[in-house]
Amino acid sequence: MGVTDEQKQRNRRLTAWRRSEKVLARASADHTLGERLTALAADAGTVHDLGEWTDVYGDGVVAEVERRTADLLGTEAAAFFPTGTMAQQVALRCWAGRTGSPAVALHPLAHPEVHERGALTSVSGLRTVHPTSAPRQATAEEIRDFPEPFGTLMVELPLRDAGFVLPSWEELEAAVAAARERDAVVHLDGARLWECTPHLGRSLAEIAALADSVYVSFYKSLDGLSGAVLAGSDSLVEEARAWRHRYGGQVFQQYPAALSALLGLERELPRLPSYVAHAKVVAGALAEGFGDSPVPWSRVHPEPPHTHQFQVWLPYEADVLAEAAALQAEETGSMLFASAWDTGGPGLSFTEVTIRSQGLEWTADDVRAAVADFVARVESVAGR
Repeated sequence: MGVTDEQKQRNRRLTAWRRSEKVLARASADHTLGERLTALAADAGTVHDLGEWTDVYGDGVVAEVERRTADLLGTEAAAFFPTGTMAQQVALRCWAGRTGSPAVALHPLAHPEVHERGALTSVSGLRTVHPTSAPRQATAEEIRDFPEPFGTLMVELPLRDAGFVLPSWEELEAAVAAARERDAVVHLDGARLWECTPHLGRSLAEIAALADSVYVSFYKSLDGLSGAVLAGSDSLVEEARAWRHRYGGQVFQQYPAALSALLGLERELPRLPSYVAHAKVVAGALAEGFGDSPVPWSRVHPEPPHTHQFQVWLPYEADVLAEAAALQAEETGSMLFASAWDTGGPGLSFTEVTIRSQGLEWTADDVRAAVADFVARVESVAGR
């Protein structure tokens, strides 16, 4: 089978990204195997005793990740899972058994609905309902007045596919209270919970305390290799461990993922507030740059960003924007838009922007200058 046009475009984008001297973010997943293994071997000894025996079915360093995460979230216990998809399916299955209801209320843009091929229904026999279809978090009124019964409310923080949007702390408290009024339990999809604390103005433990269970990921924001944790009460986590085994998640050894998780907690977690703060600077400069350009319409969403990630929308076809982004990186050594451009409608496309440590070097003037250069390339590509 030959390489598809989509694969060629991705390879070109990644090559341009790797060669660029100036980017807004670099993620470990886009490094070579050798680079990643070398970095892990060099750094892991700073967070864990490498003289220990390797983990076997979840002890040792894996258990240390569980303890560390439970402490951060203020929960009684936590269980390490190879994937967040499995962790969440197990959590929601456990709650369905405990509440007697297979119905899970969640947003239609939530991860299980968009990115898991209907697994909640086909694998776990659950049924999903949607208190709202608006591209935002469901309100307390929508949850309280929803006409169908449900046993679990799942809240994704932030709601990635709506633009990494978050409610206010007061709105989140009210939504949880509305679910409690209906005798429903609350589960937090906290894959990116780590960066929610600046916007919500609360600690991780205070946020987690609102819910009956919470899942967090180690690779999305903390730059780990893989892995997730499901946290909650002792009894829930004990049950979740049994289902983890049944789902095939009782992995023999997971020390590379566990060590990278500890590195993420040690290094990236403390930096996230600075990324969130600078995302507001970058987003504001992007909006100003496009506003001063010949582009007929643009949108940075949300503005200001709620986390260190946000969307940019422009009125061009995705292939035009992808070509302009690659050309800018190849010819200037600066890559403003490193993620793929997706179609959001006829003649309308969007991309996701992430700020990591590399992005802290960009000033507002740098961003505005890069926007002007990018727009010139867009016009050139579109006019061909």
